[in-house]
Amino acid sequence: MSATAITPAEFGYIKGLVRERSAIVLDEGKEYLVSSRLAPIARQEGVASVGELVNRLRSRPGSTLHHAVVEAMTTNETSFFRDPAVFDGLRKEILPDLIRSRAATRHLDIWSAAASTGQEAYSLVMMMKEHFPELAGWRTSIVATDLNEQVLAKARAGRYTQFEVNRGLPAPLMSRWFSRAGAEWQLDREILNAVQLRPLNLIGTARYPQVDLILLRNVLIYFDTETKRQILSRVREALRPGGYLLLGASESPLLLQSGFERADIGRGGCFRAV
Repeated sequence: MSATAITPAEFGYIKGLVRERSAIVLDEGKEYLVSSRLAPIARQEGVASVGELVNRLRSRPGSTLHHAVVEAMTTNETSFFRDPAVFDGLRKEILPDLIRSRAATRHLDIWSAAASTGQEAYSLVMMMKEHFPELAGWRTSIVATDLNEQVLAKARAGRYTQFEVNRGLPAPLMSRWFSRAGAEWQLDREILNAVQLRPLNLIGTARYPQVDLILLRNVLIYFDTETKRQILSRVREALRPGGYLLLGASESPLLLQSGFERADIGRGGCFRAV
């Protein structure tokens, strides 16, 4: 058996650990994914195989190693301006509506949940600066959260590879807001400072931030039905009346709690708190 191979018993242990700590469900057939993501951790720990890594996890309940394994199993796919139809909807309908409805307080709060390496939140900031100059006089807050501390560290640094900036970032915005940093591109401090990056586990006990707009895109697909319901219930409590929730286009609205109405904006997946 190769050093990266994983037995059914070892896969079962990792599956249970990940579900307990993050509620992410690893389906059967994901054994190769698990072993490939755990192999680098095994090397860092100085053990010869993924099997030995699992043995170490079993012998050290509650260790930081468990957290590292769970982080390794989270999916961190993201890109700048991911799904242009969604950002068109934000620019043309959602943000203008929120600006009108919050004009009395001139206060706007946005939450990018499961934000990974930050591209979604930073795309929002760039769009707001380009198209909504009136917000310069508002008290705005953009919070980006993720379970994975490693991806948050990358988001804080604001350094992206050529491949990452080529994925969805318009050339004028790249020219305006990025500068060369060796083989990478450094995001301008003005954009970085506009986002508060925080660790948050969606199934943890930490309170969700109270906001006017929540982007929870392509996240719920990794949870079972009951966990989805629990998260959406807490999301509804976090949204102020008239606020918006953006899900992924493929994520079913059938699980939404009462208190939402569908908004036909940005190719589906958009709902308004009522």
